[in-house]
Amino acid sequence: MQIINPATEEVIKEIADDTEASVKEKYQRVKKGQLSWAKTSVTERVQCIQKFYDLLDKEKDDLAKTLTNEVGKPLQQSYNEINGARTRIKFFIDHSEKWLADEWVVTEGATREKIAYEPLGVIGNISAWNYPFLVGMNVIIPALIGGNSVLYKPSEYATLTGMHIQRLLYKAGIAEDSFQLVAGKGNVGEYLLQLPLDGYFFTGSYRTGKYIAEKVAGKMVPFQLELGGKDPMYIMDDVDDVEKAAAAALEGVVYNNGQSCCAVERIYVHEKIFDPFVKSYAEQAKKLKVGNPLDASTEIGPLSRKPQVEFLLGQIKDAVDKGAKILYGGKVPNGKGYFIEPTVLVNVNHQMKLMTEESFGPVVGIQKVKDDKEAVDLMQDTEYGLTAAIYSKDYKRAEAVMKEMNTGTVYWNCCDRVSPHLPWSGRKHSGIGTTLSYQGIRAFVHPKAYHIRD
Repeated sequence: MQIINPATEEVIKEIADDTEASVKEKYQRVKKGQLSWAKTSVTERVQCIQKFYDLLDKEKDDLAKTLTNEVGKPLQQSYNEINGARTRIKFFIDHSEKWLADEWVVTEGATREKIAYEPLGVIGNISAWNYPFLVGMNVIIPALIGGNSVLYKPSEYATLTGMHIQRLLYKAGIAEDSFQLVAGKGNVGEYLLQLPLDGYFFTGSYRTGKYIAEKVAGKMVPFQLELGGKDPMYIMDDVDDVEKAAAAALEGVVYNNGQSCCAVERIYVHEKIFDPFVKSYAEQAKKLKVGNPLDASTEIGPLSRKPQVEFLLGQIKDAVDKGAKILYGGKVPNGKGYFIEPTVLVNVNHQMKLMTEESFGPVVGIQKVKDDKEAVDLMQDTEYGLTAAIYSKDYKRAEAVMKEMNTGTVYWNCCDRVSPHLPWSGRKHSGIGTTLSYQGIRAFVHPKAYHIRD
């Protein structure tokens, strides 16, 4: 398997794929190792994770450079991701013991009752390439703290980063029998699905997530799917600063080169401020620097995968063919690398793929609406249900729209953010299950009910 730098198209490294036999061997190893890991106390497990947390900071320069070279995100954003991952890990360090402790629910009377939390067993984690540290930590850390062992398959587009994660976990004291990495493409993920694992946790596309759900449903074990989105933003006519709202929308669209499941993928603007909003958005988009992601001044790097360039160009062409107008962008810069200009289109509607299919790139359509009701109807016109953002100075008005959203997350005057204190979950085609928050800690354990009569 070749690891290719998406900015230069050069081969960084070649990695040997795992085979079906090697995956089975690693499974047997972590199956056996899980029993001894589960016997350690939660406190001991947290202490190992604390060391891992410290190592991420100590080695952040090498980690950030590897991440940028491998997936193409601007270097500062790689540092941001590592820092964000450490924030999530700190949450698990600080709160896991509380939420994994035995709970006494009845302490008086003839029969006392409590709930204990036991590990699921061996966890399979098929992870994503767009935020390999962040989405990896959502699963790896609470799974290990919960007493599970982990078979971890990083995306083939983020394998080197995955190998760093494994190396640092071992350095922090996590036994090799508790954590194993399997490397390769989809066929290696398929090997994991064939194993009798005790839980499956996947981050990626709806199509693959649906396949995994169908494949493992009959095993009657927990599985969680963190999938994509077609996340809307609505700009109400009462915003105090249109340019500031346009800047926030632009960042929500293009951050991480637009490759975020919770990125803003479609924008609806009240007709009273539509013209100044799109003018400001386009002017600010023109100022973004596209180029070498290792350059500190670069704001837009390459897409991580070559086929995604053609996919986005196809969405743009479909929209233009159906009457959309490109205000800025829509082209591929000359030279090597999987680059595409940040692109904004108007005169868009829901007959266009751009407004209904997940884009996963720095491309967006902006649609005019006459009132809140039309905005709600359009925002709800989707098979996805991850996030929705509303910009307004009136919380009550914004709240009325947020309550209408069939999404796992809503934002008021912010977007494209995740907090470890809040559950991260999707609805409909955006997934099933929850990571982060105390619910994300308990996603990796079974409750056991104790009826105790003296």
